[in-house]
Amino acid sequence: MKLYTKTGDKGKTHVIGGRVDKDDARVECYGTIDELNSFIGIVLAELEDGERFSDVKSELFKIQHELFDCGSDLAYISPKGNAKLKEEAVAFLEERIDIYSEEAPELEKFILPGGSKAAAYMHAARTVARRAERLTVALMKKAEIRDVPLRYLNRLSDYLFAAARVINFRLNIKDVEYERSAIVFKSKR
Repeated sequence: MKLYTKTGDKGKTHVIGGRVDKDDARVECYGTIDELNSFIGIVLAELEDGERFSDVKSELFKIQHELFDCGSDLAYISPKGNAKLKEEAVAFLEERIDIYSEEAPELEKFILPGGSKAAAYMHAARTVARRAERLTVALMKKAEIRDVPLRYLNRLSDYLFAAARVINFRLNIKDVEYERSAIVFKSKR
């Protein structure tokens, strides 16, 4: 298989159902999702093998596949037919967010991205997920798209935040609190 097609040299690319400019909002969405997937790959490469992170690693691997599904669903010019990304993927993220929120120390103040290298990369992935979400909102204003990708990207950024905190906790590394933060999160436990 050749890696180049010689069909995009004039600034156009194929999407499912036609051709668009390479800077089309749809291409921006799935291109940003691809960037997000790459950051998750970095986190996976950074996490140690063994039992301590086996749950996080298997979830991230699952998420990488779901991100391909998400990008595929957004690549359709007309969202007819079967969607690849299902509502169950959103529910799974919510379940894992709740579990990780219970495991990590209670959050009172805003925190800065950092701590361990893996958590820092996870926070970078979180910010890319937020950008993908914003781009998907912009696409929704121009084209008909499925609604699951937007909900998924929103929950995914929350999942990545919660998982970054758990990674630091399991490594016995404290989250870095924003120095000028007041106590903004009230105890729910």
